[in-house]
Parts: sequence; structure tokens; C-alpha cells
Amino acid sequence: MSATSPNPRARTMRGRPALGILLLVSLLTGLGLAALLTRTPAPRPADAEARAFSAGRAIVDVERLARAPRPLGSVEHAEARAYLVGRMQALGLEPVVMEGPLSPGSIRRMERWELSPEAAGFRVRNLVGHLPGRDPGAAPVVLMAHYDSVPGSPGAADDATGVAAVLEAVRAIQARGATERPLIVLITDAEELGLDGARVFFGDYPDRARIGFVVNLEARGGGGRAMMFETGPGNAGAVGLLAEAAPHIDGGVTSNSLAVAIYRMMSNDTDFSIPRDRGIAGLNFAFIGRAEQYHRPSSTPEALDVGSLQHIGSQALEVTDRLLRAETLPEVGPDRVYADAFGGAVIVLSAAWGWSLVVLSLGLLALAVFRSRTALASLLRGAVDGIAFLAGAFVLAQAVRLAAGPMLRRVESSDVYYQLLERLPLMEVATGLALLGAALVFLAGSSGRLRMAWMAVTAVLGLLVQVIGGWDPVSAGMTALALVAAIPVPPPAASPWPRWLGLIALVLALGTLAQTLLPEAAFLFLWPGMVAVAAAALVAAIDPELQRARIGLVPVATTVVVGGWLLAMAHPVFLGIGMDLPGILALIALLWLSLAAPLALMTPNSPGAGPWAGLRLIGLVLIVAAVSVSASALVFMPG
Repeated sequence: MSATSPNPRARTMRGRPALGILLLVSLLTGLGLAALLTRTPAPRPADAEARAFSAGRAIVDVERLARAPRPLGSVEHAEARAYLVGRMQALGLEPVVMEGPLSPGSIRRMERWELSPEAAGFRVRNLVGHLPGRDPGAAPVVLMAHYDSVPGSPGAADDATGVAAVLEAVRAIQARGATERPLIVLITDAEELGLDGARVFFGDYPDRARIGFVVNLEARGGGGRAMMFETGPGNAGAVGLLAEAAPHIDGGVTSNSLAVAIYRMMSNDTDFSIPRDRGIAGLNFAFIGRAEQYHRPSSTPEALDVGSLQHIGSQALEVTDRLLRAETLPEVGPDRVYADAFGGAVIVLSAAWGWSLVVLSLGLLALAVFRSRTALASLLRGAVDGIAFLAGAFVLAQAVRLAAGPMLRRVESSDVYYQLLERLPLMEVATGLALLGAALVFLAGSSGRLRMAWMAVTAVLGLLVQVIGGWDPVSAGMTALALVAAIPVPPPAASPWPRWLGLIALVLALGTLAQTLLPEAAFLFLWPGMVAVAAAALVAAIDPELQRARIGLVPVATTVVVGGWLLAMAHPVFLGIGMDLPGILALIALLWLSLAAPLALMTPNSPGAGPWAGLRLIGLVLIVAAVSVSASALVFMPG
């Protein structure tokens, strides 16, 4: 080689600092995009167009209903009912009070809450109004929310917001002109006690057999984007309707089939559970941010995120209006795989499409492996690295969560439960810092000593999770998996390709497993995996030696766009199950790694060299900060 001939390996190494900068820029830009995607829309003012939903108008009802707690049997409960009767009369809904008996379980709950079932006459009192359509014989649509609250909480969000949104949506529907089919406006009672109002209506309403669709509004907390988190059986038509409405909703739609699948596995219930179990199609909306307000005295109109009111109300309006003007209601069909794309659209596919994505992704992976000349053994070692990261990051997140207080499965006191809800924002920050730190340590490269250190740390953390948090087979299994996967193996070839393609192969394997066992969840792996493997195939086709720093713009684009989408999705997942299972977000970290890996991976024969020694240090600092943030929740928010 002549003295003037460039050294390809030298050019590659000179490009790595630039790629490191791109990595940080991609991360920060993706976080910024995620922040935008998790914002609530600006509330429309009281003088907004009559055909639009206006939180400025609806907040008046919230302020009137949430002046004080209104549990069943209280004076405030009766006053709220009288107020709502007047509001429904003003809208021309001709409301009637539909009474029914309290269930024995609700009576016992009232007594535990030191309420008087005698004062309520052992009865629940729903408010039922009607908006006629052109075709009185068409199947009616039910739009519903509940007007009772728990003792001690004004319930501005749960569920004065839902009731106010229903009334404002009805007003806007009327402003848009006559509808094709009837609307039943149902304001239920005793939801907080045991769903008694919904049970009475769907059990005794004379025309209940003709009901064609139900839209329910709920809340757990005092803010955040409203999410469509539950559907009725056979949701193909219902999800298709949501997708049609998405571009017209203020702030767009937040929803995906994974959330629906997870909620079905949980023991939680809302009024929607009653019609769902009776086989009625429908959609259930709620916001769950600002969890510290859930069932607490702080759930006041002043503390409510009015943007959340705008978001849930706009969704209720646009979905219900389309139902009322349709000649036929959405057909029941096989459950769909779907997810929102940055709020403005909803991608809906049949479950079978997942297998097409699996085949196409594996084809692109084979192309990338061939073009990059990656040996199969090196590819498998890269996948094992990913398994070690995934399992160890899961255990780390669980351990960091424990620093903020006990796991829910060990909580017997409602006071402790509410204290944990108050700490939830700090728990989320701590989990994010821990997983980001673990990802940066992984990207900085691994050596035999680092693997041994990872095994030791995982073992200690896994033991702490079991001893302090209580026996958990998932955490125990992840600990064992991390230890096995972190056993030193021969290093891959001197190229970043094996670890990058190994990560992608692991993601696609998880996607294939999900496609087999739970198709509704497969999109979480297959869609980002498809983008990652397409980027890898493109890079391998253009520059298999990774000599051009500019080729890093391909993974930069995918990391920013898809990474931002993943980070935005992580927020509602944590709010839903993060208090007991924050480690599940290690999956999001793995998916992000499969996109960002080529921007940072060093050649394996020089681990930790150059600027990436600093990357590892930053990762370790973030993990320490995560523990400190989580522990601060326990120290400074003791309840």
C-alpha cells in the first residue's frame, strides 16, 4: 500500500466521533418528538365554532359538578343529579331517572366507606336521555359516563370530565344537523361502588337488545392524552371507525392493539365492562396522567388538565357523530392489529399481515447478513448480547422501582397505594434514566470483564427484587436468563455488523413469537424491526464496510422517527403497568437499540476505546442518577 493510499479502517474510525454526535442528537431529537406526541391539544375557547367540541364550554359543567365530593347517598350527589337533569332538558334530551337496586357488594362497600345505603334508599339512579334520528327503527348508539364520585374526592376528572364531555358532544352533534339513528345519552350512577348503574341499564332498559354501539368516557388521574384502551368483541369495524375519525380529532388518536390486549388481561373494570360482556360493540376512552389526583381531594377543576377534556371530548364527538350518521354500524369482525402513527392516523391490519412482515423482514435480514459478510455464529453471539441486555435491563428497572416503595402486589393499605401514585412521575423518570444508562453501556461495547461485572450486578439486583419486592417468577426468570446470556463467549468478528444484526434478529424473533401467541402485540416488534432491518439492508447494500460517516444518516432518520414513536408509546405503558412491572419497558429500550446501534458500536477488538469510554461512563452515571431519583420519591414524598 502506498503512503498516499487511504486506510479504510482509519477512515471508519475517524468517522466514529461524528457518529457519536449523531447518536446523541438522534436521542435528544427522538425525546423531543416523544414529548410532542404526548402533549394534550390546546383547549378550544367558549366561543369556538358551534360544530366543534369546546373544552371552554364543557369546563363549566365540570366546575359545577366537582364543587365537592358526590358519593351515592350524599346531598351533593342528589344536587349533581338535579343539575344534570336540567342540563339534559336544556339540550332537548327529555331525561328520565331510571332506578334500580344496589348490589349487596356495593352496600358493603358503602358501609366500609362510612356511607349510608339507607340515605340512597338502597337504589341507584341513572339519567337517560334521547336524541331522535331520522330512522327511529335504526339501532341506537349509547354515549355514557358516570356522575358519582368516591368519598373525599371532587372527582373533576373521574368522571365529571366524562359527563361534561358527553353533554358538550351532544350539543355539537345537534349543531351539525339531524342524525340518521337515535342517540341514547346515559349518565350512570354507582360506578365507583360496583358498576351498578350500568348493570341496571343494560339489564332492564326496555330497548337494550337493539343497542348497536357504546362509547364510554372514563379517567384515572387528572390529565394526559385520552387513549382508546378497550374495545368490544370483534373490533374490526370499531377500530376502522376510529381510524376514519383520527384526522378530524383535536390532537389526534392515541391507541394501539397492545393496550387493548393488556387491559383484557387485567382485573380492572369500568361501566363499559357490562355492555362488553353482553357482546355489544363499542369503544372505551380514558386519560390516566397526573395519577396523583386519582380518587384524591386534589382532583379539582382547577387542577384538571383542560387539554385532556378537549382531547377526550373531541374523540367522543367525532366517533359518535360518525356512528349516528352512518346507514349501517361498524360490522363485528376478527380483532385487528393496529397502532396510531404520530396521532394523526391509525394503521389497521389484519392479524395475518404479521406473517407477511415476518417473511419480508427475514428476507431483508438475509440480504444484510450476506452483503455485510456476517458469519452466522457472530450473528447469534450478537443476539445473545441482546438477550443479556434485555433481561439485565428488566431486572435493573425492577430494582430501581423498588427504591421508591413496595410493589403493588405487597400493598394492602389504600393509603400506601395513593402514596405510590403520587410518586409515579418520579418512578417514570427513574426508569427512563436506568434504561437509557443501560443502553449506553451496551453501546459502548463489551469485554470479558464487563460481562462478568454485568452478571454480578444482575445477580445482586435480582436477589434484591425477590427479597424486598416479594417472589416474582417473571423477575426471577429474567435474572436467570441475564446470567446465562452474559456468560463470556468468543468475541464476534471485528465489525459492528454482528451486534447490530444480532439485535435486529432478536427483535424479529420476539416479533415472530408474539405473532404466534398474541398477534395484537406483534406490531410492537415487527414494525420497528421492519424499519431497522430495512435500514441495515440499505446500509449493507451501499456501504458494507461502513467507511462513510454519511451513511449514518440512514439510522439517524430511523432512530429519530421510529425511536420517537417508541418513546411516546412507552409513556402510557408505564402509566398503565409501570408501578408493578416497569421492567417491561426494557423491550422499548431493546427496540431503540436495534435502530441506534450502528451509530455507536465499536469494533469488538477495541472495546471502550476512543470517545466511547466516555459513553460508558455517562451510562453508569445515569444508572446511579436513576436510583437517586427513585429513592428521592421515598424520602421526599413519604406520604
